[in-house]
Amino acid sequence: MEAEHSALIIECGMPLFEMKKMIDFNVEKIVGALITHEHNDHAKYHNDYSGSAINIYASSGTCSFLKCIFPVRYKRIENKKTFMVGEFKVLPFDVAHDAKEPFGFMIHHPECGSVLFVTDTYYLPYKFPGLNHIIIEANYSDEIIEKKSIGNKFVRDRVLESHMSLENCCGVLLANDLTAVNNIVLIHLSDSNSDEKKFKSEVERVTGKITHIAKNKMTINL
Repeated sequence: MEAEHSALIIECGMPLFEMKKMIDFNVEKIVGALITHEHNDHAKYHNDYSGSAINIYASSGTCSFLKCIFPVRYKRIENKKTFMVGEFKVLPFDVAHDAKEPFGFMIHHPECGSVLFVTDTYYLPYKFPGLNHIIIEANYSDEIIEKKSIGNKFVRDRVLESHMSLENCCGVLLANDLTAVNNIVLIHLSDSNSDEKKFKSEVERVTGKITHIAKNKMTINL
């Protein structure tokens, strides 16, 4: 998330150099980085970020799992306890995934508004007031995974127990007040068990909100 004078990184799965390009190498803007959990696509380059004097915010479980070369840069955060990173107000909350102590985040900034970030969980029991933007996983659809996972029960069961389906994603969205929501961004779509056009169309149909499918190096104005 980038405001005029500050930027908050969400996840350290992208190489540091690529991330710096996204903010025109204005690294002075970076106030910190959040990590949801320890899996490589979310945390692989964490040591590069912390080695560049960027503070990393993650749960105790995530921090304990990661091999931290610069431990002083790792700030352990607690479930449902709000903290500040520069001008960003962050509320971490527990999610259901096959990781040590995974979190989602509710983030507020005076310029960006309130942003919900949820990935790698198969359900979400919480409701969030005053949302302006939602970034949420829609990994697979029940219909597609039932057709494609025949003969591979292990993979199917792992996905069902650790990722959010399109159907559950729509349920989470409809459980929240979407009145002030400007953007919904679908992330973490499975390469084999999703359909970008179908997912975008279905979310727009049930919510009536502009919906984007996350792409590499995509920029969305918050």
